[in-house]
Amino acid sequence: MIDMTTTTPANCPSPRIIYGTAWKRERTPELVALAIQHGFRAIDTACQPKHYDEPGVGRGLAECLGADLTRADLYIQSKFTAVASQDPERIPYDSRTPLREQVAQSFAASLENLQTTYLDCLLLHSPMRSAEASIEVWTAMERICDAGGTRRLGISNCYRPPYLEVLYRLARIKPVVVQNRFCKETGYDTALRAFCTAHDIVYQSYATRTANRDLLARREITDLASRYGRTPAQILLRYLTQLGIVPLTGTTSGVHMDENLDIFSFELGEEECRSLDGLLHGAAQTAAITAAISP
Repeated sequence: MIDMTTTTPANCPSPRIIYGTAWKRERTPELVALAIQHGFRAIDTACQPKHYDEPGVGRGLAECLGADLTRADLYIQSKFTAVASQDPERIPYDSRTPLREQVAQSFAASLENLQTTYLDCLLLHSPMRSAEASIEVWTAMERICDAGGTRRLGISNCYRPPYLEVLYRLARIKPVVVQNRFCKETGYDTALRAFCTAHDIVYQSYATRTANRDLLARREITDLASRYGRTPAQILLRYLTQLGIVPLTGTTSGVHMDENLDIFSFELGEEECRSLDGLLHGAAQTAAITAAISP
């Protein structure tokens, strides 16, 4: 089996590809188990009933654990989601309590839901509405890390490099993961990814396929797909992993799961990667121009 983990310069073991569980609803346990059976060893979820069935993730994980697969073989990450992004009828913590208590209660719910004693990574689902609130939440997450509840911390949906730079500077326990939607509208996070690279932060991409359907149809990618006997999605995903990006995939197809894991069985050449660099840069520039001239 292909090794699904790598080690960052900061000696932080990280998965090379992650199965995402958003919007799976009642199929969550079945699909999590299917992903693990096909070879995925990293699972992403969130304590946010509005979009994730975290208890269902836990049931899918439990179904697969046994003598041949233990909790130590898996990478599991979840998120603290602020009240503003929760379903008001299904908030998984007491929203009347201070933020530090909300974080603690959310984390405890995640452990119970996922049937585990620790997380491999705990993410702040998105920046809070004020810098003070963000720091309060991050400090609460640091306490969880100090107690051994999670092995690392990160942030999702963080698209402003200055915010990440301030968080990194003020945090006692530095973020080692940034998880963002990977799309041309944000310029593919070029500046933010440069900061991540310089500070040993793993950049995880979500919506990598669904947000880039036009990119997958470009001749630069389809020609490479023909040359390598792969799908356009495999070419894009392999290119990103060679950049050091960790893609999330939420496919419900066993065939696509196999295709996604098979990307590590080939490698693109340097000239081919440079061609795709230019493709991403051009797509981002076009999106920026379109946004600037739109009414």
